[in-house]
Amino acid sequence: MSTTLSAFSDQLADAVERAAGSVVSVHARRGLPSSGVHWRDGLVVTTDATVRRDQDIEVTLPHGGRIPAELAGRDPGTDLAVLRIGAGRAAAAQLGDPAGLRAGHLVLALGRIGDTGPRAAFGTVSSTGGKWRSWKGGELDLLIQSDLTIYPGLGGGPLISPDARILGINSGGLSRPLATTIPVRTVERVLDQIVAKGYVARGWLGAAMQPVRFSAAMRTRPGIGHEGGLVILSVEPEGPAALAGLMVGDVITALDGHPTLHPDQVLELLAGDVVGRTLTVELVRGGRGEKVELLVGERPRGAR
Repeated sequence: MSTTLSAFSDQLADAVERAAGSVVSVHARRGLPSSGVHWRDGLVVTTDATVRRDQDIEVTLPHGGRIPAELAGRDPGTDLAVLRIGAGRAAAAQLGDPAGLRAGHLVLALGRIGDTGPRAAFGTVSSTGGKWRSWKGGELDLLIQSDLTIYPGLGGGPLISPDARILGINSGGLSRPLATTIPVRTVERVLDQIVAKGYVARGWLGAAMQPVRFSAAMRTRPGIGHEGGLVILSVEPEGPAALAGLMVGDVITALDGHPTLHPDQVLELLAGDVVGRTLTVELVRGGRGEKVELLVGERPRGAR
């Protein structure tokens, strides 16, 4: 038994050593630095919450050299930030697929604080699930929560499997008390948009809405066929909804063929690559079902 346990312990230590080759220290706040991952050549990913300034950022590489870094962009919704460093400065991350994680699987959190070696925390996956929307409004493609303790400085570092594959970026600020990992697929999606535009573009309708249920008599009327929808409370002047002719009092029952009984369903649709697309809006106006075409706009920066 002791031999088996010792071999397993060595396996975990080896995994930390291999994965640590792409883990850096990020100096973007006062006091203790945070961690990050050299995700692609010249691009470091960390958490947005740990990048407290936009300039005078530095990164400590795995071999100990400290170099300047430039903020490429950030996405508070998913708690991700991307930094640019020179090409060829560190090994790129060896990525794994977190889709196979189940509650009870063993995982490790890695970090690097300054010029010291890697730091690690050991734990288990507490729960997994499908797509999940954070309280900041961003969508994670997969919910991964663990009982790992994200010690000071480990925020922005990777979650790794026992075979040293990086499964995502650990965030201590997306939920409490469990640590939440931003999965590889979400990181890739956000990284691509930040590299292309400097930020993540999200769809925008320009209307405030709240749920409403139809009476049994209303549901039987021609052209309705829905239990309810979202009644429009206000419309932004010159916004996408206004330009499509939507008005206060209209009830949106479906968007692009998807029922809209709750605002989260609209937010989920707008979280994808929909900016600039024309969607069919099914609505009820004056007791009658109608359809209009709406060109999805880009959410103004800073708007929720």
